[in-house]
Amino acid sequence: MNGPGRRLRPFSIKAKLGTLVVISVFITTGLLIVALRTRTEFRFITVFSVIATLLITQFVAHGLTAPLDEMRAVARSISHGDYTTRVSGAGRRDELGDLAQTINRMADDLEAQDRHRKELVANVSHELRTPIAALRAVLENVVDGVSAADPETMRTALRQTERLGRLVETLLDLSRLDNGVVALKARRFEVWPYLSGVLKEAGLAASRRGLTSGSGNASRLDVHLHLDVSPPELTAHADAERLHQVVANLIDNAVKHSPPHGRVTVLARRGAHPESLELEVVDEGPGIPEAERHRVFERFNRGQVPSPHGPGSDGGTGLGLAIARWAVELHGGRIGVAESARGCRIQVTLPGARQPRG
Repeated sequence: MNGPGRRLRPFSIKAKLGTLVVISVFITTGLLIVALRTRTEFRFITVFSVIATLLITQFVAHGLTAPLDEMRAVARSISHGDYTTRVSGAGRRDELGDLAQTINRMADDLEAQDRHRKELVANVSHELRTPIAALRAVLENVVDGVSAADPETMRTALRQTERLGRLVETLLDLSRLDNGVVALKARRFEVWPYLSGVLKEAGLAASRRGLTSGSGNASRLDVHLHLDVSPPELTAHADAERLHQVVANLIDNAVKHSPPHGRVTVLARRGAHPESLELEVVDEGPGIPEAERHRVFERFNRGQVPSPHGPGSDGGTGLGLAIARWAVELHGGRIGVAESARGCRIQVTLPGARQPRG
């Protein structure tokens, strides 16, 4: 018995070829009957039958080979790096229509990958240029004797070096994402002290960047971080390093889009399974339009907010949420944007310890 995907469709190539055979048989049989009734010589009937069959076969073959020629031309264009061409026969109700849709989807994916590659080069070039130029200027001033190598000058150089380090760390995370599965080092831990440490590190990092930044565009010191864990003795089973990436990136994203003197809340609850964990990061920013929610975890997606809220809420590289999704999926968990009356609410579900099969 054929499966649902292997049923013979009325417009499939198999049906068309079967119809061609039936029509050819009917034509030959009809001409034979005419020959018997009119006493026409069989050689004339044979010639007429062959000619009629060839004409019908040529008509059907043209309908089958013309789309294949177009697909070959599109495939050749794709192999040469042109991902903008598409096959026009995607609306056909046969196997060639399915093949055309598959080629068009492949072209869409390749075009998206090519766009992501170009965006990566552009983003990395842009992110690297600013700290390198600033660091070079500081060092040139010290070497030329324009400024002394005092603590303030060294703090400026250190700030740019730290910015380069953060970018390199982000690129390393992206490289791990592209290279496939990373071995998890899951363990049982207490949620409250763990998340308290993550929030404390986020606050200290923001304060340090704010103190060393002359422009004030590197951090948000006015946003308040709040932790809500229930029950307080809650435990979970996960890779602490990967979970740190998730929470830190979600907090960083929430802080960037918070209004002045806003509040970012991290909530942790017990999941449905043993030592599973449900996390939420809630901010008071403009929120994410429903039409954009499926794209927020894509690489280089910086959202549609026209301007940052408050000092230091820059757009970043657009990789933080993509890395958070990668780390969650490594655990076999889920991450998504949930409905919220105000601001943005990101939900994370981690499955906890894997249960042995009985």
